[in-house]
Formats: sequence, structure tokens, C-alpha cells
Amino acid sequence: MRRGNIGSYRLAKIGGEVIRAFVPAPLPPNPALVLDGSLQQALEATAVALGRLDSIATFLPDKSLFLYAYVRKEAVLSSQIEGTQSSLSDLFLFELDEAPGAPLDDVRQVSNYVAALDHGLRRLREGFPLSNRLIREIHGILLSRGRGSTMTPGEFRRSQNWIGGTRPGNAAFVPPPHAEVPDCMSALERFLHAEDDGLPVLLRAALAGTSLPSKP
Repeated sequence: MRRGNIGSYRLAKIGGEVIRAFVPAPLPPNPALVLDGSLQQALEATAVALGRLDSIATFLPDKSLFLYAYVRKEAVLSSQIEGTQSSLSDLFLFELDEAPGAPLDDVRQVSNYVAALDHGLRRLREGFPLSNRLIREIHGILLSRGRGSTMTPGEFRRSQNWIGGTRPGNAAFVPPPHAEVPDCMSALERFLHAEDDGLPVLLRAALAGTSLPSKP
């Protein structure tokens, strides 16, 4: 099939229907990104913003308090993508062993996000590399209880999933077939640790974040 700059489609038959599953091309992009114009401006603006954040952090009496709030805010926003209704105040009440306003299952799901993020940050501080092994560890904690606890936590998926629609045949987007996921993730890990492509760290992070197979 014709291959574009960012990936290609694989035809597969599921439930009697032929579907088109998208498989991302290995990074870095080919042809290479050209760092000029608006892309260069965006990269510079991002670097400046991070520099400002870093300078402000030096004035914080306790950086752990900032990280505490940031991790929980990120957990709430991430879980809302999955349809949870919990708010930041609901999460704080849950952690204080008080009754939150949102359904308990929703708040517990957000709590799983917090635990997963905390685990990942701790492992990185200890010097553990950002790798598929760490991603699986984080995934295992994220699905350790509540929804998804029966969906092979800590392992790459073993069936086809999709986004939108009621089945892969009418979905808005179909991620790679499960048999392709290990190779996709291995290619991503190699890209994360590549040192010979000349990409700025910020650009590498952005490209990696947009290439993950949905729900690996």
C-alpha cells in the first residue's frame, strides 16, 4: 500500500469486516523535518517558556508541593479523555478519605493515574531509562484496579482496539493491529535514545508523544 510520511494503512479482517488500521512509520520522519519558519519559532518559544518555568522553580520553597499539584492536575485532565467526571477537588477529598462528589469509580481511576505518574517519575529519578519496560510498569499500575483491571495490565494489548464508532468497521480511527504493536514500540524506544539524528530534545519529545500507538 502507498506509504505517506507518517505511516501507512494495513488491511485486516475483523468480525467479517475489512478494516484499515494505521501503522506509524519509524521516527525520525523521512524526509527530515526542516527547522525553519513557524516550526523554528514554536521551538524557540517553547524553550523560552521552559526556561521561565525553571527560573521560577528556583524561588519555590518546596518544589515537591508544586509537583504534587501538577501531577494531580495532569491525572485529572488525562482521565477526562477517557470519560471520567472527577475533578481535582474530588481527588483531594478521596486522598483525605472523605467522600468525593463524583462517582467513586471515576475518582479511583484518577488516583490510578497519580500512582502511575508518581511511579514513572520516581523510576526516572533513580536512573532507570525511559523504555518499554518502564511504560509497561506504568501501564500495570494505571490498570491495577477499577476499569481495565481485567485487560492485561502491564502488557501490550493482544486484540484490536479503535477510537469512535461501535466497532473497528465504523471507527473514526483504528490503531495498529496488536501483532504490530511490539515492533512499533521497539522502534519508538530506539528513537528515544538515538544520538545521531541531531534532533533537539524538545522536538524529540513532541514527535514521540504523537507517535504512540493508541493504548499500547
